[in-house]
Amino acid sequence: MKLSRLIAMAFASAALTVGAATQPVAAADNPYERGPNPSNSSIEASRGPFAVSTKTISSLSARGFGGGTIYYPTSTAEGTFGVVAISPGYTAGQSTISWLGPRIASQGFVVITIDTNSRFDQPGSRGNQLLAALDQTIADTTVRNRVDASRQAVMGHSMGGGGTLEAAKSRRSLEATVGLTPWNLDKSWPEVEAASLEIGAQNDSIASPGSHAIPFYNSLTNAERRGYLELRGASHFAPNTSNTTIAKYSIAWLKRYVDDDTRYEQFISPGPSPSLPNGISDYRID
Repeated sequence: MKLSRLIAMAFASAALTVGAATQPVAAADNPYERGPNPSNSSIEASRGPFAVSTKTISSLSARGFGGGTIYYPTSTAEGTFGVVAISPGYTAGQSTISWLGPRIASQGFVVITIDTNSRFDQPGSRGNQLLAALDQTIADTTVRNRVDASRQAVMGHSMGGGGTLEAAKSRRSLEATVGLTPWNLDKSWPEVEAASLEIGAQNDSIASPGSHAIPFYNSLTNAERRGYLELRGASHFAPNTSNTTIAKYSIAWLKRYVDDDTRYEQFISPGPSPSLPNGISDYRID
């Protein structure tokens, strides 16, 4: 947990302690906790406990990226939510990662899936566009009262996955990154401080884990935490269709590091044991 968040939570905890007689212990321990106690079935479900609405950001109104779709919980009864931006991969549009928008938002996040300015944009540009999308979502008149701007994260597929590390290198305040079969010519990321999960695919012939996701994971020596999960028998394009394993561990990671919700630690550590039944060929956590 970053120092600024530790200080904020300490003040929140102290304030809540004053009224401890009327405040639940969980609220004092973690003011960012959202939703009911998790289970395997709850984070594997196609929809979580929050109803979700959408807002389209046209390419004309987007500032610094190619347009997108914001997915957000309709209720603010539990407070504000962390914000997550998601980028597609090289030559792809947001439709290839759009399934993640409502699935993650329904677990208690404001999410924007984006189109890039050009489908040929490289990871550095995609990283900048992820940050621009976060900024526009935070300022958006529809959702700004639902967003906690101090809790930001990025996700992406392929070059978009490589872009998540570029974004975290540029904006050290990001809480988390999730790279989905990520690709980047830069293999070394000691500058990244955000908790970072890399999800590779065993049979990826475009961004082979041994040349991309695993070196990224190995180099994240200054990240708050780093993880590597490998999808057994999967190709580079596994993230382009609904995938329960990707969703489950991405949600757990975001909950744990954007919401500081330790209830989700059970899914991360010790984590899954690679096996044929669970479709995972490798898992590492530091």
